[in-house]
Amino acid sequence: MSSTPGAFEAVVSVRSEREEESARAKKAGHGFRDATRIQQSLTSGLERKALRWLAARTPSRIGSDHLTCLGFAAMLLAGGSYALTRWHAVGLLLATFFLAVNWFGDSLDGTLARVRGRERPRYGFYVDHMIDSFGGLFLIGGLGASGYVKWEIATSMLIAFFLLSIESYLAAYAFGSFRLSFGKFGPTEIRILLGLGNIALWLNPHASIPLLSWRLFDFGGIVASAGMAVMVVAAAACHTAKLYKQETHS
Repeated sequence: MSSTPGAFEAVVSVRSEREEESARAKKAGHGFRDATRIQQSLTSGLERKALRWLAARTPSRIGSDHLTCLGFAAMLLAGGSYALTRWHAVGLLLATFFLAVNWFGDSLDGTLARVRGRERPRYGFYVDHMIDSFGGLFLIGGLGASGYVKWEIATSMLIAFFLLSIESYLAAYAFGSFRLSFGKFGPTEIRILLGLGNIALWLNPHASIPLLSWRLFDFGGIVASAGMAVMVVAAAACHTAKLYKQETHS
């Protein structure tokens, strides 16, 4: 016979190695590599320390999914609270409270998973950003329904937000890096600005920008829309040029 015990053992060994490699690939998400998170906002340093402190003290019975659901529910309630302000100003205080709860759930879920060594990169990325998309829709929709922001301005904010989100997700796929902040502003800074604006409107429902006579949230909405539009165009141009240079052969 041409086969020998040594040859048989070699075949078994190769097959075993392939099975182990397949199992490792399956466990790792078929070679999926999580995008590098870029966070350089004003509060990022302090925020990271606070989140690690909170994660270390979170009861074991509370998992990342619980926090994700909490953050999503809080964002929906924040949008509903803004809509409520059309009839009662208490909605401004409720919106501020729910924005804080949203920060807690939305920011802590990923940190908790990393601290506990229970990362699910594909699941986490997909679910987190789908929730962000729906959350943004409800929040900005609530602002538009509040009467503090003109519908045209709220619509421009929503369009700019979705375009910026799409660009970020495409860049994460193309470059392996996901930008959580632009310049010194990120989600946390936006929540803080909204909270301060809520308090200002609670104290003075007719608050406006001096010299311009624009209502506070109308002005903020225009600035936010323009800022996001500039970010989208600049990032798209930069990334297109970079990819062209990398993949175009002379």
